[in-house]
Amino acid sequence: MRKIIYILAFICVCNSCKQQKDTESRREKQPKVVWQSYDETNNLEATQQLEQRRMHLKLVNSKALDKNDIWKPLETELDYFSVEKYNSLKEFILEKDIPTIQQSIKDGKLTYEELTLFFIYRIRKYESDNSLSLNSVISLNPKVVEQARDLDAINTSEIDVNSVFGMPILLKDNINTKDMPTTAGAIALQNNSTNNAFITERLLEKKALILGKANLSEWAYFLCSGCPVGYSAVGGQTLNPYGRMVFETGGSSSGSGVAVAANFCIAAIGTETSGSILSPSSQNSIVGLKPTIGVLSRTGIVPISSTLDTPGPMTKSVVDNAILLNALIGKDIDDSASVAIEGGFLDSIKNTTLKGKRFGVIKRFLEDSIYKIAIKKIEKAGGKIIEIEPKPIKLTGFRSILNIDMKNDLPKYIKEQAGKGIPIKNIEDAIVFNREDSVIRIPYGQQLFEGIVEDSTTVEGLDRIKENLKAIARNYFDIHINTHQLDAVLSINNYHASYAAVAKYPALTVPMGYTDKGQPKGLTFIAQPFSERKLLQLGHAYEKATKERRAPVKYN
Repeated sequence: MRKIIYILAFICVCNSCKQQKDTESRREKQPKVVWQSYDETNNLEATQQLEQRRMHLKLVNSKALDKNDIWKPLETELDYFSVEKYNSLKEFILEKDIPTIQQSIKDGKLTYEELTLFFIYRIRKYESDNSLSLNSVISLNPKVVEQARDLDAINTSEIDVNSVFGMPILLKDNINTKDMPTTAGAIALQNNSTNNAFITERLLEKKALILGKANLSEWAYFLCSGCPVGYSAVGGQTLNPYGRMVFETGGSSSGSGVAVAANFCIAAIGTETSGSILSPSSQNSIVGLKPTIGVLSRTGIVPISSTLDTPGPMTKSVVDNAILLNALIGKDIDDSASVAIEGGFLDSIKNTTLKGKRFGVIKRFLEDSIYKIAIKKIEKAGGKIIEIEPKPIKLTGFRSILNIDMKNDLPKYIKEQAGKGIPIKNIEDAIVFNREDSVIRIPYGQQLFEGIVEDSTTVEGLDRIKENLKAIARNYFDIHINTHQLDAVLSINNYHASYAAVAKYPALTVPMGYTDKGQPKGLTFIAQPFSERKLLQLGHAYEKATKERRAPVKYN
């Protein structure tokens, strides 16, 4: 008996020593991590051999931003956050959904401060490594750790596990934030200090943590023609974690998609005019929702088109997407398109199945093996498959909607929602500003900006284009939806994004699988206006039945 007591005592002492050692390790000041620039020549030359011409890169890292400045305001917060601590938290955070993480916090396995430090540490870890960096983040919120500590002081037992409370979220850097500049990736807006956008305020009201700003295709990919998606002068070239410098990131919410895929945040907010949420979500194997215009406010977002723009949630799961959408909704009196809609999206997706649901399957897409497998899985789960053959239509005048809207909407944003001291007031000013240093500011040109100025479409002509395209695109979907009583039309990635855009139809993309080379693809559900609840139900049921998402291997 005495021998057993001695053994137990020895074990206790050993455990005590281990705990003490762990504590001391956490208290030791950690080595400073510094990003260093490097000769990009070999990387750039390798991209010239790729089949996709848009991946023929001219640069990787920004010439306007020292990446060390991204995490510099938070360096002292990381001084005592050790690699051991980081590794010990992985099991509670990586690839976990919001309810699971919230429960871990309730159970005392994790704090909001630790969760926040984990992401900051992780961003710095990968973005400072030139063999793994993704250039997905432009800035970090200097107050975010302090804000997380404040939330830890609240009684977490009362926190709803299905909420964004304390969840670190990245915003695409065309969404206004008070604590960080809003650049749209453009040097002209590099010092754009603003108030919060309406949706930023919605998140803060729900006690979400704004972790930072995500890189994007500059000016939401409405600057240059045929240039790489995911590039901005401020943030550099965003890279895809599933095929770094091989696969496109999708755009324009490139950084949002990449950061979510690589577990750099809980979730992110993107924006879409035509494909800018659907494309990067599909390309990075995450869930992306492009809502009906008016479901989410656009106030305080750098615009392309007040006709077609909308923000939307980008997440690793449909559950998280529903939770985030619920936090973002709310009628905004300053956005003429804004409407009040009922929440409760998460409750509505529970216990949903594919059984008996009717899907329009595009016949020619069945030549895509991944799409074909997805359809078979839906059919096996009880879904009804109706093959359809939509007739191709031309969206004549689509570019003019973007041109004329941006010509009018950007000056309005700069006047009413941008910070003081911005060196431009309109598109013409931006073109002149960019030409002053074209190598740094527009290495791929500004053909689309120049096209905006050249477009002479009148207000009356634009109204006709909008109504005509809306009618054409709605008929494109409705002739099949109504005839066959479809719950949704199934597309791939952002293949039908422009149709959904001018029809003002919502779309949800969910991970569908991977090519032989490992490139992700998404199954995209499209339905009639204000069908977000139905799309989330269908997407959740499909996600449960297939479980296709895999984390990128080098970012585990």
